Amino acid sequence: MVKFKKIGISVTTAALSLGLLASVASAQTPVGGQAEKILIQVASTEAQVAKEDLIKKLKELFPNKFDFLSNNDFYMSSGQEYPWDDTIRYNLNFNKNIKGKYVYGSITFAGDNLEVENFYFQPINQSDALFPAKVTEDEAKQIALNFIKKFPNSNEYKLITNDSNYYYLYGNQLLTEPIRYAFTFAKTHSDVKVADQQINVTVLGNGEITDFYRNTTAQKSTFDEKGQLKLQADVLKKIKDNLSVQLQYQINYDYLSGERTVQLVYNPTSQFSGVHALSGNWFTADGISQSLPARKTVEPIVNQKLSPRQPGITTEQAKTIANDLLKIDSEDVKLTIHSVEETTNYNGKEVIMINYSYEYKNGGYGTSIEIDKATGELIQYHNLKNEVLTETKKEEDTKATLSKAEALSKATAFLREWVPSYLNQYAKPINEPYYDKQRGVYNFTFPRIVNGIAVTGDDINVSITDKGEVTNLYVNDQNIDEWPSTEGILSVNEATDRFKESMNLELLYMKQNEEEKHYSLVYVPTYNEQQISSLDATTGEWASLFGKKETSTVTHPTAEKELNYLIEKNILEVKDSSTFNANSAITKGEAIKVLVKSLTYFYEGMYPQQEETTQTFENIGPDHPYFGVIERAVAIGILDASNDTFNPEAKLTREELAVWYIRALGLEQAAKHKDIYKVNVKDAADVTNTGHVALAVALELLPTENDLFSPKKEVSYADIAVSTIRLAHKVNESGRELQYY
Repeated sequence: MVKFKKIGISVTTAALSLGLLASVASAQTPVGGQAEKILIQVASTEAQVAKEDLIKKLKELFPNKFDFLSNNDFYMSSGQEYPWDDTIRYNLNFNKNIKGKYVYGSITFAGDNLEVENFYFQPINQSDALFPAKVTEDEAKQIALNFIKKFPNSNEYKLITNDSNYYYLYGNQLLTEPIRYAFTFAKTHSDVKVADQQINVTVLGNGEITDFYRNTTAQKSTFDEKGQLKLQADVLKKIKDNLSVQLQYQINYDYLSGERTVQLVYNPTSQFSGVHALSGNWFTADGISQSLPARKTVEPIVNQKLSPRQPGITTEQAKTIANDLLKIDSEDVKLTIHSVEETTNYNGKEVIMINYSYEYKNGGYGTSIEIDKATGELIQYHNLKNEVLTETKKEEDTKATLSKAEALSKATAFLREWVPSYLNQYAKPINEPYYDKQRGVYNFTFPRIVNGIAVTGDDINVSITDKGEVTNLYVNDQNIDEWPSTEGILSVNEATDRFKESMNLELLYMKQNEEEKHYSLVYVPTYNEQQISSLDATTGEWASLFGKKETSTVTHPTAEKELNYLIEKNILEVKDSSTFNANSAITKGEAIKVLVKSLTYFYEGMYPQQEETTQTFENIGPDHPYFGVIERAVAIGILDASNDTFNPEAKLTREELAVWYIRALGLEQAAKHKDIYKVNVKDAADVTNTGHVALAVALELLPTENDLFSPKKEVSYADIAVSTIRLAHKVNESGRELQYY
């Protein structure tokens, strides 16, 4: 039996994220709940579903698209997602080697009616999807709209405003990768958006649909009638009159540089997620209430620092701790410690990582835990015992359940036992915990406090079952040297006024939790046209979600589109577009950065964080701004490591660029046999690297002008923008793998 993971979070979670501790994860548009059924029928619940049935349905959904595949190219599996969900899902995978390249994908059908739940397809030929793409975003949108029409009641799905470039919020997009347009369609009922029901469709730049996901549930839902709505103006006044905001530190992580920065922001508190549109009462985590829940203050877990659990532990001591913590009461399950190693974790803390697994007759589970080397305290832990005991049918089924307060008490006691020395730096939960009713798990967040201010992005997360067992612990203790001063920032009153001025309301259908069968009509406040917004307390400007920055644009008579595409995809950096001259000569350092980021994923902060680095050139050490890209260029064979030095400030010539391009294509050895090549240009005598230049001309990477190659001519920014895109197409066609981190 194959298990498939469910994608989905609670609306309540998303609603609560509007408050003090809104995180990047909770800022996502919520999914989960009921969606319409596509017209695929099975005779009855007793029907046997054959692979041929699923293949037929796939081809009905995508006519003529997969005719090149035979039935033998498909593989079928089926199973339940979770023990409490008896819906059977049928997964159809397909793959085929065509002339040395693999085409692969999958589609999942859920339930007796074989509702299409998700689809993924990786086509072989994607050249038309590279920049410049065959279809525009508007054309891709129409393709997605036409696809949605295949579903019954498709008129109930509305395209919502969406950043179709969400794939590339962090880092650079490769020029060798296809352009993807992502669209989200929200389900509506009586023309009101249902918050947790949506369809996601991704269209490649060549017009092919490659990704599709829609949430499904077997249960029937009921909805508030839309008749007697409270006046929006009255609700808006009520929320404004009761609005309170709170100052917090927000940690932002720059995925391009690896740097962490901190800003002071104001966020609304999390007392409510909206107002019930029929009764006018507050819509809260605990239900619809006439009174507003009390606002929670920042209160430390403990007032004084507690002693570390076991200072300066060794790997052997860590192994003993792990064995004691992980032991499982079952003769059918074997605990195996695979490795115990000292390392540095994501936050730069020295830890001891223990990799382990539980093994039983029909399978097993494995993961790792982390113990702070300096304190002997558990800072990362996932309890696999429930999963294992469920699989081996040894779990205890007790009816007693903990209340929220009892679960919080248990979670706090666990922290006192396993993470004592951290607790004076963290506060009791400010937001209401998310309760996963299906799994019976409370999820608590204990925020860090600095100068009496709660911190977003640095917290302790604890998950505990309603039977009192801890299932997860994560201490996200980040190393921040300086915290911004509160001197001269906006006052609470000023910030509150700014939020009120920018406030509007959106009417939504929402549920209290995933198990709830009824949708309530709720007026949800939006700020600055977003459900989740932060106000920079220092500048008074709205903080950008995900830290995404607006890119500059430049003008050029022949290379404008190419230049702006490289800027948009974080490949070319232009600090001031008003003074940028695309016809000026580019330095070797900037050129190698463009080339590396065009062909490989690259985060500039990664190299300085490594304990050991390889230095190729004497004058380019780890502290040099180009060190990372230069070492990456050496690793993938673009730069020659036999030289002692590399001058990043020198101007790049066309012949040097030809050499780099041919190396990037993996043709260096072929190009070295220069005696077999002839460069048919008037200035062939000026060419030194005959093989490289001949290949670059033949492949139309660097075309000639007036029958001249001009090998010594300096390369401009415009030149490299146009030619690098040509190179990317050749790399994509060759299937050369340079796309590693």
